[in-house]
Amino acid sequence: MIVQQAIDRALWQIAVDLSNTMPGEVQFQRLVSAVGTVLPCDAVALLHLQDGVLTPVASHGLAPDLMGRRFEPQAHPRLAAILESARPVRFPMDSDLPDPFDGLLAVDAEHEKPVHACMGCSLHVDRELVGVLTLDALDEHAFERLPDSTVAAFAALAAATLRNVALIRALEQASERQRAIARDLMQEALRREGTLVGSSPAIRALRREISLVATTDLAVLITGETGTGKELVARTVHAQSPRAEQALVQINCAALPESVAESELFGHRKGAFTGAVSERAGKFELAHGGTLFLDEIGELPLNLQAKLLRALQQGEIQRVGADEIIRVNVRIIAATNRDLLREVEAGRFRADLYHRLHVYPIAVPPLRDHREDLAALAGTFLDAARHKLGIARIDLHPQALAALEAYDWPGNVRELEHLLLRASLKAAQRDGERALLRPDDLALPQTAIPPMVAPLQAELPALPQMGLREAVDAYQRQLIETALAANQGNWSLAAKQLGLDRANLQRLARRVGGVI
Repeated sequence: MIVQQAIDRALWQIAVDLSNTMPGEVQFQRLVSAVGTVLPCDAVALLHLQDGVLTPVASHGLAPDLMGRRFEPQAHPRLAAILESARPVRFPMDSDLPDPFDGLLAVDAEHEKPVHACMGCSLHVDRELVGVLTLDALDEHAFERLPDSTVAAFAALAAATLRNVALIRALEQASERQRAIARDLMQEALRREGTLVGSSPAIRALRREISLVATTDLAVLITGETGTGKELVARTVHAQSPRAEQALVQINCAALPESVAESELFGHRKGAFTGAVSERAGKFELAHGGTLFLDEIGELPLNLQAKLLRALQQGEIQRVGADEIIRVNVRIIAATNRDLLREVEAGRFRADLYHRLHVYPIAVPPLRDHREDLAALAGTFLDAARHKLGIARIDLHPQALAALEAYDWPGNVRELEHLLLRASLKAAQRDGERALLRPDDLALPQTAIPPMVAPLQAELPALPQMGLREAVDAYQRQLIETALAANQGNWSLAAKQLGLDRANLQRLARRVGGVI
């Protein structure tokens, strides 16, 4: 009676261990120690079957060097016999099959005595053979009163433990792979899209805002004109956040057909609607633990805004067609080129959702507000174009840079990037080794030099004592002064002749100096 109570307690403890979080090695050792303590044996071994080879994962009462050995069933007939049987196997004392653990029992100090009692049970999970549990003793009568059912019960728990540990390890490895993939994708995205380039006050202020909010979990609303780099700002916030090793999941709300928008955000169950042929996780689930970037949030249909608000407020979502609530832990970054306050006033955007997203606003400046960064941006994009086009070198003629700085850039940084890529391709047709971008390559409507200043193009001297920036400033100063002289000091007429608006021309004049 007392022995049976000890066995029941051991079985109960092993079952409890299955639901506890502990390293696999500890769980295996607790199991074999429990078996060795309550059953009449001198040694217990738990071996895992993988790729046709049995590997010890834990032992009790056996020499320590057992853990470094591998057992191929064809070389160990007793182990092969155990694997082939669905029930516990007992080997008679006079069996001529060699015991794999002869001389390895810890109770045999000299490691000379052969095992006299041996039994074992194969381990199965869902009909899959996963290993064996073996019992050995020097007493030849040790197992005579040990029921097969008791050994089978311990074997069942041993199999469950093997599978449980294997699943946990697989999940941990998959999680680590996902983190590594997310990390690599983020690094690749930042390499591909670059970093925030520039040293102007506007860009320095933008960097400070990003650094300040990135370390928090506050919702961020990024605003700015099309092409200013809102997506790059979002990626930079995520990359500097504690969630950087988790996924950054992006969804473009403007590209979502209303019929599938809810499914894209929250997922759906099989059969929830026509075409839902399988279960699918939405972007919120995919971003769990990481960041969800809602680009062009101002385009989200009104009926979805309420459901999005619930997800943000409660951290809960429901797949389309499902009743179950799924809790998610997601940091939200949204971006828009719309004035959301005006959208709220017009009834096209929910006020409560606006305030939920507008926790920490970041405004990305248009390129015309940090023209002093244009040269550095051009250099970055030309270097990228060099790699894309396979050109050894791409340079920018001072007149081309002057034309770039005189342009108003309605498409902002993205327009600059694409324009320079096109211009590089044109320039490469003239010289594939060293492409020199000239004003004509840019194809800007404002780059045409007015006839009255055309002679300056031929007369522009080489300036070996000046840097590129100084030379460009000098050239721009000449253009402005000539245009003003030709129009009797009228800024509006001079600006029109140079293809600029008056405010931009005066801003440029102040920067290059000597005019105002």
